[in-house]
Amino acid sequence: MTSSPEKIAVVTGAARGLGKAIAEKLASLGIHVVISDINVDGIQETTQELTEKGYKASYFQANVANREEAKALIAHTVDTYGRLDILVNNAGITRDAMLHKMEGQQWDDVIAVNLTGVFNCMSPAVQVMREQQSGRIVNISSVSWQGNVGQANYAAAKAGLIGLTKTAAKELSAYGITCNAICPGFMDTDMTKTIPDKVKEKMIAAIPARRMGKPEDIANTVAFLSSDESSYITGEIVNVSGGLHF
Repeated sequence: MTSSPEKIAVVTGAARGLGKAIAEKLASLGIHVVISDINVDGIQETTQELTEKGYKASYFQANVANREEAKALIAHTVDTYGRLDILVNNAGITRDAMLHKMEGQQWDDVIAVNLTGVFNCMSPAVQVMREQQSGRIVNISSVSWQGNVGQANYAAAKAGLIGLTKTAAKELSAYGITCNAICPGFMDTDMTKTIPDKVKEKMIAAIPARRMGKPEDIANTVAFLSSDESSYITGEIVNVSGGLHF
């Protein structure tokens, strides 16, 4: 797979975990990656790591739940580099609780970042991509969109992201823009390292592949959906879960 060095990508939630792996994969293909996150120390460190490897990367701090900050991220990218070819909406948080115990703030926080935050980035980005007559949008959803105990807020946001993705695909395909969603399964990230081993073993046993996913599994899928080779794929929901289905 090859990519033009002139391509510009924005990856949100890229200070660590899946986002960092996605940013590194795209950068390894010659794409200039704008790394964004609310964690300024993290994006600075990630950018430095990538540039030390000879990759093209820069950073811009933004809280995607804040509409003006999300708009500023896209505006900065276009003003600085003249275009935007790839948008990967990866930023996300969890505030888990059983439905009867979930507080309104837990609901609001997760919806604000995981769903509204994607809209906040997509809205200005698609205006640029429509003018370019080209673009790739990849939204990171989750297998939890089908429902998961203790994650009413997270599941609702990730399910909403499926509808947003399919709608965008229908609206934008005539402009050479694709929009797809990836649904990771049980991934080996910082978020899952705190899970007790017995619980983790039980979860892995439910996965047909009998292993947790790696950040690189998601990054490789993003790379394909961001490439020229995927130009006829849009509105799709790609499970990267080792066969896990709720």
